[in-house]
Amino acid sequence: MHGGGDSRKGLFREPSVPVSHKMDDDDDIPQLSSHTLAALQEFYLEQQQREGMKTSQGFNQYSIGSIEEDWQLSQFWYSDETASCLAKEAVLAAGKGGRIACISAPSVYQKLKEQDGEDFSACILEYDRRFSVYGEEFIFYDYNHPLDLPENLLPHSFDIVVADPPYLSEECLQKTAETIKYLTKGKILLCTGAVMEEQAAKHLGVKMCKFIPKHSRNLANEFRCYEAASSLLSDQFEYKANQNEKEGD
Repeated sequence: MHGGGDSRKGLFREPSVPVSHKMDDDDDIPQLSSHTLAALQEFYLEQQQREGMKTSQGFNQYSIGSIEEDWQLSQFWYSDETASCLAKEAVLAAGKGGRIACISAPSVYQKLKEQDGEDFSACILEYDRRFSVYGEEFIFYDYNHPLDLPENLLPHSFDIVVADPPYLSEECLQKTAETIKYLTKGKILLCTGAVMEEQAAKHLGVKMCKFIPKHSRNLANEFRCYEAASSLLSDQFEYKANQNEKEGD
């Protein structure tokens, strides 16, 4: 997300819908195209369904989508399956009593919080202040100021950092990497575009994994996960390079 997102993310990509600029001769009222009307109807139907679910089932503040995506902030939430998988991986990597930091990855934080009673702690570093509803676990974060952090966030105080930089640019990745390296004891789980593979290795020493993250909305950019050599994550996050070697045997 802008500075914050399951986040995800484009260079900056916002869905577009064509609007007819044809004007009525009498009252100059702009006319929407049939495609635009259909898109708007679908959007409002989804909103109504979400509101209905909140009313009938009770509202879970940690459910993915409880805070809506803001495309202006490059926010695109993970699918439920992907968020669950990343959260489970983070818990395993953190170990008993471990600390997990989620940088611009609110979907993962939300899934972690749904695992009530697990022996770990988590916090969310996020630009979007709507996530301040999570209280003391919310930490305002702007990647443009990577080390502008609260005093209680000590260096190397997290067992694993899960990060999803909001934009597919080297500047954004490099600055987010400063934060990651400051916070982690060594374990890193990075989600970003496949096009960022070289830059991810350069700034964080991470390699592409087999696991392919998915988003609740289809994105034009291919996304991948990366981990540090010291992470020792599970088999499904094994380096893609290793998998390619096995396939070539």
